[in-house]
Amino acid sequence: MCVYLLSELDLPIRGRTYEEPEEPHIAIVRGSDIDVALDHIDLRPDCRALAVLGAPDEPPDLELLGGRRLFVSDADGDRMRALVEAGEVAGAEVEWYRGPRVPFDRIAAWALPVGAVVLAAGRASVLGRDKLLLEVGGRALVRRAIESATEGGCQTVHAVYADEGVRAEIGDEAVPVLNPEAASRGPISSIQIGLQSMPEDVAGALVLLGDQPLVGAGTVRRLLRCWRQEGTPPALAADYGDGWRPPLLLDRCLWPDVYELRGPEDDLAALLRARPGLLGTAPAEGRADDVDTSDDYARIVQLFGRQGTEPSPPSSNGAAGGPRSPE
Repeated sequence: MCVYLLSELDLPIRGRTYEEPEEPHIAIVRGSDIDVALDHIDLRPDCRALAVLGAPDEPPDLELLGGRRLFVSDADGDRMRALVEAGEVAGAEVEWYRGPRVPFDRIAAWALPVGAVVLAAGRASVLGRDKLLLEVGGRALVRRAIESATEGGCQTVHAVYADEGVRAEIGDEAVPVLNPEAASRGPISSIQIGLQSMPEDVAGALVLLGDQPLVGAGTVRRLLRCWRQEGTPPALAADYGDGWRPPLLLDRCLWPDVYELRGPEDDLAALLRARPGLLGTAPAEGRADDVDTSDDYARIVQLFGRQGTEPSPPSSNGAAGGPRSPE
């Protein structure tokens, strides 16, 4: 998703441009330039959202924002409230932040919402049960993956399933998405169906495995934060010190390429390997252990009980930082 800056703003956000974009986009403007932004929206119905940093003294007519998203920030509560109310009257979906300077993470999360695709359509069994229904800390593995995505800041969470028992466990904690081709086409079909189910305003999608209970909200939060920064590659994966592993965040611009994959050999990892510079990594908290055997499950239960939902990473993982290219 392109971010069109109509005012002179130093906002190092992914996809920013000061030139009018050709593709669908969102716009960010200072309150003093709000009339310029409204003129732009009048001519460009594909401008899907507007952020106003610093409310004007008097709110203009915001009728054009009906059905769009609006973000308002200002240190003056009265000015901010007046613009928020004008947006609500117009039928906009309004968010706001009161303060002299909106934090980067807050405006970036609004501008570039990310959805989550939880892969939960596998039929593997461990200890005689569908492994996604095994419990760690009192909750099923698939439920833990959903919670990590939600608590980590994903705007919407879609869980792709094939088994009705898994569907029942998902409940209303996520949007359930049936994959009737899971057995014949494997994980790539679940990724494709999950991406196709995402809302139109989502700028990227985070793909999570349903059987990684030690991947917690902290890892999700860090991936989202790093990916939203200017200059980050379109694909960003977690790095636990031994190469990249899921979760994997995919910019919407990559989705058409993912739709072309047929699997199992023609998979997402092969796509990323074939195009240098496509994938970056961010240091991850926790561990990437997944559950494939009863020994895996016993080890994860032990780790979870000793260290909590997201154990501290080994020191070799490095300190927190921005995205980097894999070696």
